[in-house]
Order: sequence, then C-alpha cells, then structure tokens
Amino acid sequence: MKKLFIVCLLAFGSFTLNAQEFKFEKETIDYGKIAKSSNGVRTFVFTNVGDKPLTINKIQSTCGCTVPKKPEHPIMPGDKGEIKVSYDTKRLGGFSKSITIYSNAKKTRKVIKIKGLVEKGVSLEKEKSILSDS
Repeated sequence: MKKLFIVCLLAFGSFTLNAQEFKFEKETIDYGKIAKSSNGVRTFVFTNVGDKPLTINKIQSTCGCTVPKKPEHPIMPGDKGEIKVSYDTKRLGGFSKSITIYSNAKKTRKVIKIKGLVEKGVSLEKEKSILSDS
C-alpha cells in the first residue's frame, strides 16, 4: 500500500511538473475613473511557468469595444509575455469586460478582466478659461 502511494505521488508530481502553465501579475485591471476619449490601452503581463513554450492561439473579448492583442511568438519557459487590451473610452459609464485566452496551457482557456468608469472629462480649453478668470 505504501509503495502504491509513492508511485501515485511520483506520477502526479511528474504530471504537474510537465504541465504547461502561465501566471498573470494581475488577472483584473481596474482602470478606475477615466476621462472620456482618454487612453484606453492597458497591458496584462504574464510569465510562462511551464517547461515548454507557451503559445497563445486566440484571444476573444465580450464585445467590439474591447480589442485584445496577443503575442505573435511563443513565450519560452521562464519568460514574460504581454497581452495589450484597448477599451473604447468614448463610451460613457461603467464597464466590466472579459477577455478569453485560448492557449496550449494545461487549462486551455483562461479569462482575464478589465473594469472601470468612463466619465465626461473637462476639456483643456475649459480648464484654461476657468484658471484665467481667477
């Protein structure tokens, strides 16, 4: 019985060591409150913690207002990769969007998220006129 346990433990250990994985620094990026038409690009940084090259096959977002860009080349073991996400900040109001990543990792599908609030910003011209009136 003890030998069977050891064999099972070794088999499970070797399986997890050979599994392809990636780990994100943040799985959700919070834009916070941002002005309308401001820069909507954010970057998710991840590390290939597996022992084989990580290939991202496809990335999908929940709507056309969120455009993700996948890495063009495989990410080697131990290396970092980036997924850039651009949100259309011309749309006022709160948002919460999911981005689904399809890869050769152990879990072939991974979901990351963005959220925030786009507010009507004050134009630079209005700020100048307010300051000059003081």
